[in-house]
Amino acid sequence: MSTSPVRQSRLPREERRKQLLDAARQVFVDHGFHATSMDDIAVAAAVSKPVLYQHFPGKHELFLDLMDTQVDLLGSAITAALESTTDNKARVQATVHAYFQFVDSPDRAYRLLFDSGLNNDPDVALRMEGLDHRFAADIAEVIAADTTLSGEEALLLGHGLAGLVKSSARHWAGQAGDDARPDLETAADLAFRLAWRGISRFPKER
Repeated sequence: MSTSPVRQSRLPREERRKQLLDAARQVFVDHGFHATSMDDIAVAAAVSKPVLYQHFPGKHELFLDLMDTQVDLLGSAITAALESTTDNKARVQATVHAYFQFVDSPDRAYRLLFDSGLNNDPDVALRMEGLDHRFAADIAEVIAADTTLSGEEALLLGHGLAGLVKSSARHWAGQAGDDARPDLETAADLAFRLAWRGISRFPKER
């Protein structure tokens, strides 16, 4: 990008920070981490590089800030879905639907989590492992409370179910623009039925 940034009026610090994050999110989503420079982000935000560096020490820190927001959004959506009812079948259905809704966001910000190209980065890996474990642990808590399985056994199943949902949702999101792709409701229901037919086979506690 070679366009020079346009001078803007002075904004309050938090408002400017939000503006920079919004611009950076779109650039990272469109071009990925490695193909994005701080110059690109400054141009997209219509600010000078010194202004950008006043808020973020570098591209990596800026990306992690954006990633943290998406981790919180997805984690909160999953937790809310699991707490939305005491009926376990409805819980699983709501959770799968919440995951698919997250990857269906028009801003495609889910790519910051799943398509960053930073899989080997320790800071990124730590955040993704934390998100995956939170998802699995939340599911395991429900499973353990309703079956004869131990906590560790339930956690193993929780990771399996979390992986199933994550993989299917990522595949579906990657097919955007394909006329043959099922709509969100159909896709989420397919993943839910597969997950529920497996998890519902475990005996309930007497």
